Amino acid sequence: MAKFDPNQISFAQGAVRVEGVVARHRLPVATRVLTSKDDAVVKSLHDLTVRNVPKGFTKVQLPFVFQQSQFFISEAEPGAHVAEHAHDGGDAIRFILDGAITHNGVELVAGDWMFIPKGVSYTIDIGKAGARMGYCYQCCCAGIEDVRDWVVNPASFGHRG
Repeated sequence: MAKFDPNQISFAQGAVRVEGVVARHRLPVATRVLTSKDDAVVKSLHDLTVRNVPKGFTKVQLPFVFQQSQFFISEAEPGAHVAEHAHDGGDAIRFILDGAITHNGVELVAGDWMFIPKGVSYTIDIGKAGARMGYCYQCCCAGIEDVRDWVVNPASFGHRG
């Protein structure tokens, strides 16, 4: 099995992807409040599915980017494991929305969070009921395959992270 690598693309490449999806689906991100229940948002999430995930995970990028942050929601199957890895492009925060994860022997449940500094390696294990998590990254954890339709030449963006 290939090692999970969340550092395949740059923040800029992830932002270009989101901008392309927003344009394709004509999402009014600058002119009104959007919710996860809006028809256009729901349709856009197909284009924002992330394939670069560990086994047992599904993940979607949300259709907006802040100046230094990109946002994702993932679901993990019971017992899934995320092997040791780091986010080289920036800090991250993970919010546990449902279920549980374990990091360094500490169980985190709905309402808990974990801050991951840039470049610090970590692992997580998913609890018996699975988990749903929200993420805010100062990097983009999507993969090359996720941006291929949106970025003309992914290699032209320079460093990953």
